Amino acid sequence: MFVSQIRDRDGRTRVVARDGHEAYLVRGADSVYTLALEAVRAGTTLADRIGACGFDEAVDLARAGEEERMLPPVTHPDPAHLHLTGTGLTHLGSAAARDAMHQAAADAEETISDSMRMFRMGLDGGKPAPGRIGVQPEWFYKGNGFAVAAPGAPLVSPGFAEDGGEEPEIAGVYVVADDGTPARIGFALANEFSDHVLERRNYLYLAHSKLRPCSFGPEILVGPLPADLRGTSRIRRGGRTVWEKPFLSGEANMSHTIANLEHHHFKYALFRQPGDVHVHMFGTATISFADGMRAEPGDVFEIEVAAFGLPLRNPLVGEPAPDGRAVAVRVL
Repeated sequence: MFVSQIRDRDGRTRVVARDGHEAYLVRGADSVYTLALEAVRAGTTLADRIGACGFDEAVDLARAGEEERMLPPVTHPDPAHLHLTGTGLTHLGSAAARDAMHQAAADAEETISDSMRMFRMGLDGGKPAPGRIGVQPEWFYKGNGFAVAAPGAPLVSPGFAEDGGEEPEIAGVYVVADDGTPARIGFALANEFSDHVLERRNYLYLAHSKLRPCSFGPEILVGPLPADLRGTSRIRRGGRTVWEKPFLSGEANMSHTIANLEHHHFKYALFRQPGDVHVHMFGTATISFADGMRAEPGDVFEIEVAAFGLPLRNPLVGEPAPDGRAVAVRVL
């Protein structure tokens, strides 16, 4: 089953469920967040909770996208309680692009970057036996619900940014139960939009480079993640494709298990606060920047994986350059 959220023609938020090719409005449901919490509290699954609600009329999701009525597939009533985070160097092949970005002139005895070391750690210990704890992945904070762009909406690169580039990923989507237990709603396509020029300047700027908007959806896959996911990441400019490359994910193409990545995120009590929503991005091995591609305002990023239904598309928009004045802090 897939779930998504749209704005109906009266401007109301509605939940949509799709099983196969047909998509239907979920009767009486205006929030995936609410449905997920209800399922957790009832000790049932999200699919069963949706089935208990029943369905209204069919929905053409592709048309809703064309009419810019797609919403993020989950939101929180208070966007500050939706956390955007991620892990890197988790996919087979992901170290090559990162290492090329971070490799500096090395001493004779020091010939590999920290990125390559962390990647190798994942290869050696990122897939522990079920129930065991494996090696920690790279981890980063990206923002909160205020940084989420709906599917089809612009990804806005700030005026001070040095680059705005796509990162096609799979994200886990979670809600935290009343007792602090994280519950996975499902998985979604994500564009973990970043500033790769800034990151390349110095690896210690990674944290800054990630503080950019992102998008995920349009739909959430409810249930297990297929082990081998194959799709395409592309950039369209003026209606034509200017860059395109295969996008691989799923545990068969990763150096970590999903369970290990989830453990190392939710082991922090900070991230087990009841009612919070988490969108945690699992990394990628494919970025256009590694091929020398620089996205331009007006370009459209498109991430497509057949197993996830509708593609995720977002245009790139650049903010005007700042006026050079520092942000003033008021003294109380």
